[in-house]
Amino acid sequence: MNAEFWRGRTVVVTGGAGFVGSYVVERLKREAGLTDAQLRVPRSRDTDLRDIANCRRAVEGVSVVIHLAAVTGGIAFSRAHPASQYHDSTQIDLNVFRAAREAGVEKVVAIGNLFAYASDAPIPLNERDLFNGLPTDAHRGVGWMKRNLAVTADLYQREYGFPISVVYSANAYGPRDSVHPQHAHVIPSTIMKCLSQKELVVWGDGTPTRDFLFADDIAHGLILAAEKLGGGEFLNLGSGREVSIRELVEQIVKHTGFTGPVSFDASKAGGDARRCTSIARATERLGFTPAHDISSGIAATVAWYREHFRPVAAS
Repeated sequence: MNAEFWRGRTVVVTGGAGFVGSYVVERLKREAGLTDAQLRVPRSRDTDLRDIANCRRAVEGVSVVIHLAAVTGGIAFSRAHPASQYHDSTQIDLNVFRAAREAGVEKVVAIGNLFAYASDAPIPLNERDLFNGLPTDAHRGVGWMKRNLAVTADLYQREYGFPISVVYSANAYGPRDSVHPQHAHVIPSTIMKCLSQKELVVWGDGTPTRDFLFADDIAHGLILAAEKLGGGEFLNLGSGREVSIRELVEQIVKHTGFTGPVSFDASKAGGDARRCTSIARATERLGFTPAHDISSGIAATVAWYREHFRPVAAS
């Protein structure tokens, strides 16, 4: 991180009270030396970013916007509400970008995810393939709204010379993720099951692969992008390693000390067969290297869940 870049700047982190956003805020305070007065974190309960007037107030007098806010809720939510999730999240994106441009913000960095890529895109995912094929059916709304970030960034650069850049992140995990089993993604969900149940049943046959990136590494990449990327640029952030669901489960079982039976239910959908990204562009443009591998990241995450997760007793 270049602390000099941030000196004297005021920063808005939309979604800064959320999972990944909290790591961004921490890094900006710890490493860039930003004070509470220099950091704004609009909260959804009192700043609905679907209303552009709220966005204008949020970015007034700001130098940099790190835009993470979106309507989220996990795979079940995305499948049940593809249109409303697409509409509301896209409305937030367009409002934030417009308000930032009108306010004279110096730079905007937005976060996307790998669902923007087609399910049959070549692995590892490469930025040149972002616009080839359709986003995967299970995440069609999320995929299109995140792909649109790169389109909008390009158009804003062409028409206004306004610098928006986009980071497409692998699956985030780490301490401070959801403690609500019904809303949790695969890593926190599996950890909570290992800490609370006597038997572990995993959906799918365990062969699908994913790219998991520790939340603090994502925060580091976003901050580097704010410092180094130009308008209309986008790139992928990942761990640099493809991990099967079976290997992931083995890591979680190991670090939780789970001793019960583990089974894989192949009758349940396991999602895309492979999903992993190249980080060559991130390494070249940002000097990005993830600090956590899957083992150290899972160990840190399990330690946090041991302290903060409280199983609900069966009635």
